[in-house]
Amino acid sequence: MFQDKLQAICIRFEEVSHLITDPAVVSDSKRYVQLSKEYKELKVLVDTYQNYLATEKAFQEAQNILQNEQDAEFREMARAESTELAKQIEVLQEEVKQLLIPKDPEDDKNAMLEIRAGTGGDEACIFVQDVMRMYTMYLKAKGYQCTVLNSSDGSVHGLKEVIIQVEGENAYGILKYESGVHRVQRVPETESQGRVHTSAITVAVMPEVEEFDFEINMSEVRRDVFRASGAGGQHVNRTESAVRLTHLPTGTTAECQDGRSQGQNYEKALQVLRSRLYEQEMQKRNEARANQRKLLVSTGDRSAKIRTYNYPQGRVTDHRINLTLYNLEAIMNGNIQEILDQLKMTDNAEKMKDGENL
Repeated sequence: MFQDKLQAICIRFEEVSHLITDPAVVSDSKRYVQLSKEYKELKVLVDTYQNYLATEKAFQEAQNILQNEQDAEFREMARAESTELAKQIEVLQEEVKQLLIPKDPEDDKNAMLEIRAGTGGDEACIFVQDVMRMYTMYLKAKGYQCTVLNSSDGSVHGLKEVIIQVEGENAYGILKYESGVHRVQRVPETESQGRVHTSAITVAVMPEVEEFDFEINMSEVRRDVFRASGAGGQHVNRTESAVRLTHLPTGTTAECQDGRSQGQNYEKALQVLRSRLYEQEMQKRNEARANQRKLLVSTGDRSAKIRTYNYPQGRVTDHRINLTLYNLEAIMNGNIQEILDQLKMTDNAEKMKDGENL
């Protein structure tokens, strides 16, 4: 049960509990936010550990009754209680083990969800819209707020790309395994011969970062304005409300035209740019970790084919964990929790196997 580590965590929890009430800490907004997050995370583990200790103590008391009590009725009650408590202890031990797995510090951030058409022309654009609907249905059912920051229409149907801001607890932690190439196999609406075509789109999930998380030297950012295009009301093509930001040292760009004003679009584009630059730093860290061990599901490699949606067979396959489900219609209607749960379980199992929690 990693007693030494748990005792150290309990001591740290007491320290943080006192620190967040210290006026000097409260006046330092950045430090206060960081300590508040740490307090929240530690409290879940400490509460679970205390519950485990209390349950273990009750189990020992029941065992003492079994060993020393002469009354048959009392012994039978103690035996039944011991059996139930032993099951609870096993469950709590597993919960503590899971909570001891190092948490990605980015998990509790909001997320930027970027979906782009790849190979397949119009069919890929249609699938971008389908996958956008899948994610938004799932997220809204969980109570998350989804805001389209930028979108670009396909030449005929669907969307070439869309960027969605996802706001809610642990948004990035939930969605982060979705980065990669999503492939679709189906008969396009324009296919007269009924042949199955294969198209692909890319999904990128980035943590949304605040200015105090990642600072950009704004002297290195070029700002361009242009007229918005596509649906959006009377302001479209009449005012230069769309904004494109370019980070000159890296060439990274971000643009937004879905806001109602140039100011709104600038702020949204800056959010996206900051997340993209931050993700580049994360990728460097992930590559360093990948050199140490094989990362099955959490590399975030956008070029890797991670999932296939096969319409003729009603099948969805996640290639990283060899998971195949025959409920494609439900999945495209937002029922993706089972896939996300399996990916998280696999990633946690890798970390436990590699001893990252020791």
